[in-house]
Amino acid sequence: MSEGESGWNNTTRIAENDLGDKRVLRIYETHKDAEKIAFEHDVLLKLSEATLPFAVPRPIALQDGTSFATLADGTGRFAALFTYTAGKRPNGSEPAVAESIGEAVGRLSLALRELRTTAAPAYLPCYELEQTHPSCPGSVIASFCEAPPAAFHDLQESLLRIGDAMRVFQSALQTVRSLPHQLVHGDINDSNLLADLNDSTRIAAILDFEFCTIELRAMEPAVALAGLIGESGDLGAASAFLNGFGQIAPLIEAEIDALPVLMRLRRLDVFVHFLGRYLSGVDEAAVLRQQTLETAAGLALLDRQEDEIRSMCRETMLKKASG
Repeated sequence: MSEGESGWNNTTRIAENDLGDKRVLRIYETHKDAEKIAFEHDVLLKLSEATLPFAVPRPIALQDGTSFATLADGTGRFAALFTYTAGKRPNGSEPAVAESIGEAVGRLSLALRELRTTAAPAYLPCYELEQTHPSCPGSVIASFCEAPPAAFHDLQESLLRIGDAMRVFQSALQTVRSLPHQLVHGDINDSNLLADLNDSTRIAAILDFEFCTIELRAMEPAVALAGLIGESGDLGAASAFLNGFGQIAPLIEAEIDALPVLMRLRRLDVFVHFLGRYLSGVDEAAVLRQQTLETAAGLALLDRQEDEIRSMCRETMLKKASG
């Protein structure tokens, strides 16, 4: 058994039998909630029956007919086996790759729009920030940003920026809630994608549907865009992504107007996620310190580029929608 590319929320191993057949073993590290896993697997099983130009992981039934099991190590963690797709992590900063990612995400969005699940989703929409993590109600988030513990005193400026952004977002919450909703993947980034081994511009698979839920449909491109705009602020990859996405699943005008707001929400949602992990003892302070700096830098970048991003989205999306 070899190691796969694990993330913050799971451990991945590649299992191979004597015939060379491969399977992916995934151990869920962040939560021990069977309902969340059952919903994810329900979505994946239904998606695997759809006609898509890329693969999604398909849960493999165990001997008892279930698709996941509790580990026997006493930790209460769950594990599951999935189908294996060969590929490599794409480089979304390359415009040609970013456009292909946009096309793939657009096709996934359309497929999820039509998908009906057996159970209700386990996760709330990410705009319900104050309920995202049980250890992070709004009062705790505000207190941490305004009066952080000693290990974060030197990051006060960054935390105040995050706190201010939280308050600004809350003022826009009513408008945000009125936008169209559907099932979304919720975590599209290079680490959750596979490119073809022989063609780096073709997306071979979209992975990790752990956070799939009913959400603002515009959050799907907003999440991807937030990841594509790096520290340099170069919008080339973001523009290419929008071109690809807009050809397949263009947004309506109200969603386009809200896109920079939703990109900020993505930054804030990631911060709250890692704040919850820190307060729950999952991560050391160093992890949250890194996330604090990255969140504050991302918010500052969006402050400078908001008008340009909105203009770029409007030009691309409305042109595709009317074409």
